[in-house]
Amino acid sequence: MVGRILTTEDCMDEGAAWLAQAEPRFAHALSLTGAPPLRRRPDGFAHLLSAIVSQQVSTHAARAIWGRMEGAGLTTPEAVLAADDESLRAPGLSMQKMRYARALAAAGIDFDALRDLPDEDITRILTEVPGVGRWTAEIYAMFSLGRADVFAPADLALQESAKRLFDLPDRPREAALRRMATQWSPWRTVAAGILWAYYRVETDREGIT
Repeated sequence: MVGRILTTEDCMDEGAAWLAQAEPRFAHALSLTGAPPLRRRPDGFAHLLSAIVSQQVSTHAARAIWGRMEGAGLTTPEAVLAADDESLRAPGLSMQKMRYARALAAAGIDFDALRDLPDEDITRILTEVPGVGRWTAEIYAMFSLGRADVFAPADLALQESAKRLFDLPDRPREAALRRMATQWSPWRTVAAGILWAYYRVETDREGIT
């Protein structure tokens, strides 16, 4: 079953209001951040490949590499599969990410069909591809597919933000934060947006870059 899809800022406002009523700490965070913006991105092969390219590199480096890949036309499965090692290495891909890019290109994922699948099926299909972990699949479902009730508890910023907002003694690990987030259903994507925004407020206040 496909749940709520985030399509407008009104959706984000609705989710934020629900969370503020359900959890006073979210009400506090929202008083500092306001409702999180709708951060929809296009879906499809290129956008999942971009997420793989962005893994374990800085935002600046990821943008530079992806810009070079776009310039070289390496944003379709056909182009990636036809490219030799040097052509993939030139934009800045490591050997490991070259392997991941080819695996994704060869996977034959029907990206249009993903739009109509339940969240858990999307995660299962995407994580069958080498280089696509659960975090990447969840981020894709949240932002490229607009799923309202997905969470990415492996995200370190979400973990740290939850520690601060909920006054936890330690930063929660992935499994603990996933359990914690069940209380925020059916608006877990909006909850993640609030936590990311709260993390930025807190780190800005402390002068952390």
